[in-house]
Amino acid sequence: MGFLSLSSSSSSSSSSSSSSSSSTFFLLIPLIFPLLTLTTSQSSLCRTSCGDIPINYPLSIDDGCGSPYYRKILVCSNGQLQLRTPSGTYPIRSISYSDPHVLLSDPYMWNCLDGNNFRPTRPFSLDTSTHFSLSSLNDYLFFNCSPDHVVIAPQPVFCDRFPDRCDSSCDSASYLCRNLPECRSALASGTSCCSYYPKATESLRIMLKYCASYTSVYWRNVGSTPPYDQVPEYGIRVDFDIPVTTSCLRCQDVSKGGGRCGFDTQTQSFLCLCDEGNVTTYCKDPNVSWHSKKNGVVAGTVSAVSVAGAMGIGAGIWYYLRKVKAKAPVTHGVQNNENRLF
Repeated sequence: MGFLSLSSSSSSSSSSSSSSSSSTFFLLIPLIFPLLTLTTSQSSLCRTSCGDIPINYPLSIDDGCGSPYYRKILVCSNGQLQLRTPSGTYPIRSISYSDPHVLLSDPYMWNCLDGNNFRPTRPFSLDTSTHFSLSSLNDYLFFNCSPDHVVIAPQPVFCDRFPDRCDSSCDSASYLCRNLPECRSALASGTSCCSYYPKATESLRIMLKYCASYTSVYWRNVGSTPPYDQVPEYGIRVDFDIPVTTSCLRCQDVSKGGGRCGFDTQTQSFLCLCDEGNVTTYCKDPNVSWHSKKNGVVAGTVSAVSVAGAMGIGAGIWYYLRKVKAKAPVTHGVQNNENRLF
């Protein structure tokens, strides 16, 4: 009877160990499946437009697309493209890639409809760590500035008299003040206007501390050959760089597959985004074998590699559990340093 009792106990322990191992394996499944879906959670289609504005390299509205220099700066919301900056989010009117720049609207700035109703405003600013910069084609007009705190004078005369202080004056003889775009006579008589180009956000902030309001005017090129014909329009022109690399040019080469330049969302290293998946070279690279056809572009790591890696981990854990089952002593459910998994 003692033998039968021992056999029953051993069988029960074995069954318990097997059940415990199986349970542990199934508990580990939630840890494995995130590895299978990691790529999916990083994946997105590289949209090529927002509303009627084309989105091309190096810009993007989807993470992993374009250049990492412009990561998460543009946002497309309800068909409206916007630029994120430290001072707020601003609607984008247009983008030029031949003469790389973005045209913004600032709803807080003065406009023709305001007339002498100077609403509270805030200074526009850019993140200096990005590859965006304020264009020199912008002019800023300031209204009703305090003469006790701001140097307001006809700049040509002032600069002749004080050349060392020329950059600090607000030009009251500005052409734009006398010819406001679209509304030449929007300001009532007695309202002062002067033109000043702030070289830093801080100088703009100080100007607005002593002025009622301001607006930005950029000079739009309407001629195709030098000297360009220019017309003034309200808005902010922001210039950007287009990083050119051998890897990106090779990726975009139609003869090599015509992929899209992107980057790994974790390492920010270059990736060529192809219909079949992602590679670090180009879409028609003979050294790359596609395991499965994907719809759209995956802007992360290659799915096949991630799945294979996760399956390998799962197989390793399964093998380990079998080994534990074979060698683990009978403990009647008590966990000790010999049979613990972690």
